[in-house]
Amino acid sequence: MKLDSFVAQIIAAANFDHFTTSDVRSAYFALKNDSSLEPTSVRRFIYAELLKLVNKGWLIKPKSNKKGLTRFHKTELFDSQQIALLAEATTKVSDNTNDAKQDKLITKLNHYKAELLLNIGESEAYKELYSEFPELVDEIQPQFNKAKDNNTRILGKIRAIEGLLEQENL
Repeated sequence: MKLDSFVAQIIAAANFDHFTTSDVRSAYFALKNDSSLEPTSVRRFIYAELLKLVNKGWLIKPKSNKKGLTRFHKTELFDSQQIALLAEATTKVSDNTNDAKQDKLITKLNHYKAELLLNIGESEAYKELYSEFPELVDEIQPQFNKAKDNNTRILGKIRAIEGLLEQENL
């Protein structure tokens, strides 16, 4: 079972019991410190995380007639150390996934750089041919323009990937 590390950190606190989803969400926002998070989607996400623990028998969710007042309670099976281990395992999987994504992006970047060098060589060859055979300008010019357009397109891909890689390293 995977468990979000922030949710685990919140509910593992010894004094955190008899809580609502909104209580966890408030603490989640404080820990995460990300203004782009949508409160409704975060509440749903947290509720799903809490239900995992209910299904495991670590939390109890008593029935409530009043909507929004459901309080979760820790059971005797609740183990803060086990919760921390679950969260740590999820974080490691996430880190490995990020490393794999970064490796894939770097591979793509290197491919595009090689393609750009090839196209630059092609453009230079057309320039040389134009100098040598000015009478072939009508045949050379469309090919040269196509190579130049390809260079621009590939350069855009390179910049996009480099931008993503810079964002990942922040």
